[in-house]
Amino acid sequence: MFSSADHTFAICAYGESPYLSECVRSLKTQTIGTNIVMATSTPNNLIENVARDNDIPLFINPQKLGIASDWNFAANCASTPLVTIAHQDDTYEPTYAEKMLAGMNRTTRPLIFFTNYGELRHGVKVDNHRLLTIKRILLLPISRSGVASSVRKKRGILSKGSSICCPSVTLNMNALPNPPFSTGMKSNLDWDAWERFSHLDGQFVYDKTILMYHRIHQDSETSALIRDNTRTQEDFEMLARFWPRPIAWIINKAYSKGQVSNNA
Repeated sequence: MFSSADHTFAICAYGESPYLSECVRSLKTQTIGTNIVMATSTPNNLIENVARDNDIPLFINPQKLGIASDWNFAANCASTPLVTIAHQDDTYEPTYAEKMLAGMNRTTRPLIFFTNYGELRHGVKVDNHRLLTIKRILLLPISRSGVASSVRKKRGILSKGSSICCPSVTLNMNALPNPPFSTGMKSNLDWDAWERFSHLDGQFVYDKTILMYHRIHQDSETSALIRDNTRTQEDFEMLARFWPRPIAWIINKAYSKGQVSNNA
């Protein structure tokens, strides 16, 4: 059984985000308190001050090798088996840690836990729009049970799009390869990780409650990757892992239309 002592929010801080303190506040006000650390490859006064003011250990990544390196470093700064890589611009609902522990403890070999999510647009919480609806439809096969155990079911929820919201995920580091993220992609390193994890023995655990909010803004890395077409190219590469390439191309044409919703 996992307890609160077995979990860490590892905040991945980068640059000078005006939203970092808001993210921290959401982690400090969980109904069940767990561990919090902060990691960065771009140390600066803002990050250092937020970490100090909130009594959060700050770890400096000496390597600046991209997002995968930053995420892997942050994950390994935690000394617990359960790690949530908290993105600095996002916020977590007060019961996230509580529901995550409950979800992890109702399965025999959990690989990852993830949740439904909403978006923050201009500081306003948005629970419903077209892309969120599509992602929830992709997850319908496990919405009732909240668990995907078979390889077929785990791959099924990933086969038509990136249905799992990365910052909503908690990793069971003891059951996953380390480092968990590979450096082959810039945009879809999370989808790539879930696809690789889908072959492993164990469960994907899903809570359909909206337990975190992902911020959409034009300065985000996701928005930049969409603008230079990196996202569309990598989406096709991922879809081709599940489908013959002509079918993957057709699905990707439809899937790419959802990217316009990332415009703030």
